[in-house]
Amino acid sequence: MSNTITTTNFNFPNQKSVYRGKVREVYNINDELLVMVATDRLSAFDVVLPKGIPYKGQILNQIATKFMELTQDIVPNWLIATPDPNVAVGHLCDPFKVEMVIRGYLSGHAAREYATGRKQICGVTMAEGLKENDKFPEPIITPTTKADNGSHDEDISREDILAKGIVSEEDYLVLEKYTRALFQRGTEIAAKRGLILVDTKYEFGKTKDGVIVLIDEIHTPDSSRYFYADGYAERQEKGEEQKQLSKEFVRRWLIENGFQGKDGQQIPNMTDEYIESVSERYIELYENILGDKFVKADIDNIDQRIEKNVLDYLSSK
Repeated sequence: MSNTITTTNFNFPNQKSVYRGKVREVYNINDELLVMVATDRLSAFDVVLPKGIPYKGQILNQIATKFMELTQDIVPNWLIATPDPNVAVGHLCDPFKVEMVIRGYLSGHAAREYATGRKQICGVTMAEGLKENDKFPEPIITPTTKADNGSHDEDISREDILAKGIVSEEDYLVLEKYTRALFQRGTEIAAKRGLILVDTKYEFGKTKDGVIVLIDEIHTPDSSRYFYADGYAERQEKGEEQKQLSKEFVRRWLIENGFQGKDGQQIPNMTDEYIESVSERYIELYENILGDKFVKADIDNIDQRIEKNVLDYLSSK
């Protein structure tokens, strides 16, 4: 198999701490900068799978970087530079402890809830008579808590967020406004690529100056679901599955092999052939979402490459 990066152990100048998320590892540099390394780890159902996916970190980092650039006129973001294909450097922020999920269609988790007869999610009532992958009359915001590693994100209503003081009402109104603006921009960009942005999640933080900014990733296949627009209406009419561009194909494979992240379930064996197919699918996602050819970075010594590029960047500051 190709070389992958699934964990890092860098020690950069003025490094204060390291936070290891499900996919990204974030280095605090002198309480000023964050160096975010997108690893090749693959997470589904809030569980990190045992093997890395070649080029996945590069793909996620480069998609997120591009969409940060394409949305910075409507929402400020944390990004300063991308000194390596797998690395983003940005302002140190204090993250909000919620993820802002927005859904334009009845898909994924919302569809699974709906199928059980639950017509309300995160305090938002969904219309009667919908079938899976139907478009909502207007996008709905369904936040989740931001869980620690090994824990599951939990649905939470706007009312509970405010009542528990997780986010102030003043800040939450800004998060909602930004979430809707980003989703609208993402929808417009997707349409130009022949895609439908079905649902996505955004994370926000505050800078030292108290400015609310977009952080982490945006409109990647890990954080978003896309359909192909061509044939969408016909497939809905016939009750057929939609053609998707998202990580859902991994979730479906896991479900088919008896795994949904629940206690006692075993992660199915990921063969080299399956891992290669996932890598190829992520490259397909990249090229469709951005409309650009994916250029593979040199991964013969990926750890050394990342370390050198970050050190070169930090020494130039």
